[in-house]
Amino acid sequence: MSTIETTTLIAKDGTELVGRRYSPAGAARAVVLIPAAMGVKQQFYAPFAEFLCENGFAVLSFDYRGMGESLNARFGKSLRGFEADISDWAELDYNSALHAAKAWHPELPLLVIGHSLGGQLAGLLPDNHLIDGLLTIGSGTGYWRHNAPPTKRMVWLLWYVLVPLYTSICGYFPGKKLRKVGNLPKGVIYQWSRWCKDPRYFVDEDGKAMRTYHQQFTAPILSLSFTDDEMMGRKNIDGLHDYFSRAPVERRYIQPQDVQAKRVGHFGFFRAEFRHSLWQQALQWLIQQNKQHPSAQPN
Repeated sequence: MSTIETTTLIAKDGTELVGRRYSPAGAARAVVLIPAAMGVKQQFYAPFAEFLCENGFAVLSFDYRGMGESLNARFGKSLRGFEADISDWAELDYNSALHAAKAWHPELPLLVIGHSLGGQLAGLLPDNHLIDGLLTIGSGTGYWRHNAPPTKRMVWLLWYVLVPLYTSICGYFPGKKLRKVGNLPKGVIYQWSRWCKDPRYFVDEDGKAMRTYHQQFTAPILSLSFTDDEMMGRKNIDGLHDYFSRAPVERRYIQPQDVQAKRVGHFGFFRAEFRHSLWQQALQWLIQQNKQHPSAQPN
């Protein structure tokens, strides 16, 4: 019988993060790390993680600092005055989770499934060379002029009015009350806002291109995106994956009717109704990466 256990991950700077490990009943094929999208708790991915576990994968998920259980475990529920930005999430939290996943089963392939931000940040990980395969779900840059029409119609108001106004008043971004993304640390929302207003996306406070680690990434990438995604337009999707110029990238642009659905959208992939369609696509790709890795265990 597979098991699920809560675990503590220690980020590079000593910050404690709450993670969850899903262990299959038999020998694991590979380890899968699931970093979350912006404002999304790891629990959202639990049904999909359990599905992967049932199919022989050891799975690790976690909450970034200031999010989900990683906020409640140490800092209480308030984000007022909480110091963190997206670079912290990538270089301190995500990168440390990558090492934790590798240490869990060091002999097995390490695969990453990044939803939205979880896919975006793979190129900012100093140690992304540890990744043997990257599957992105609805991942693209957030540049607002390339956003899908439903988001593009309102996102100018978000970046230029709501974010500066409410963040300065509250000391964090109260997205839950505004029904926009969710509550986020001020450093996160300010950095994200800066990125989303620049076509290059990954820029620093001076508007210069950030140092990234896209060029050292050479593992296979599968991008699953959806034509009815209310946030990511195709230019967002392509813009992100173009950064991985040394990696083989397969891009699948999926229409809802391709999987007998009325809607998929930005979050729909993780609904259990896609267990026999979209989830199977992901599973088969993961199995293929496992087969191509010399240290994979037979299943």
